[in-house]
Amino acid sequence: MFDTATPRIMVVDGSKVVRKMIEGVLRQQLPDLEFIGCETAEEAKAALQSGSVNLVTMALRLPDMDGLELAKYIREHTPQAYIPIIVVSGDVQERLETRSITDDVTDYFDKSLGFGALAAFIKGYVAPESEAGCEVLYVEDSRVVAMATRRMLEKHGLKVVHATCVEDAVAHLETMMAQGRIPGPDIVLTDVYLKGDLTGKDLLQSIRNTFGYPKGLLPALVMTGDANLANQTDLLRAGANDLVQKPIEERLLVTKLLFQLRVGRQMREKLQKK
Repeated sequence: MFDTATPRIMVVDGSKVVRKMIEGVLRQQLPDLEFIGCETAEEAKAALQSGSVNLVTMALRLPDMDGLELAKYIREHTPQAYIPIIVVSGDVQERLETRSITDDVTDYFDKSLGFGALAAFIKGYVAPESEAGCEVLYVEDSRVVAMATRRMLEKHGLKVVHATCVEDAVAHLETMMAQGRIPGPDIVLTDVYLKGDLTGKDLLQSIRNTFGYPKGLLPALVMTGDANLANQTDLLRAGANDLVQKPIEERLLVTKLLFQLRVGRQMREKLQKK
């Protein structure tokens, strides 16, 4: 378990300015954190010997080592419980689509979203907050899996509308549109392979093309056990904001879901101001 009272967060980046900016926005989100800033991979390795950390965020390009190599080193040489490792990069979408993400990295963050969003993203890992009242359209054909996942999400204050197939999910979206509730749900969470003639990919195409909802207005998170990189790329290109690999790890699923909800809310607020 994380010590959310005084989380220790390590930021590895060759730029002193970037480290200071990340520290500043992080302290706004987590005033009591212990911040460990490292310029190089060697500094990070040394710092890890002085005590455990709750999370590591790093640039891909470091002065003395590739970020992915450092992630591999942390996995192999850190005896503590699993540490989330977040790589901050400007080519996240390309890396997601090519699936050039090693198992050593927990997640990638698109730095174009800004340091404030990065701080909120990190906070989602070490001290997650609920998005109470937000509606999740959850598409899953297994009632046993659906019940467990629903309870998990409701613990975080989320309202869950469960559909067992794509056809029912589309019908729900059509009802919301007819009632003037656009888009209706705040996020879609779907499995890929479902009972019926349509798949999760068909649902994505319907959301993006038929309904015309962009990723910012209606985020979509897809759960998949398919390790085929080409199939994963197809899902992202069809309109998924992100993927969650099966078997599902609760903290990772909830963190990604809450993060997409926060970003979606910010995007809708910007649209309303225009």
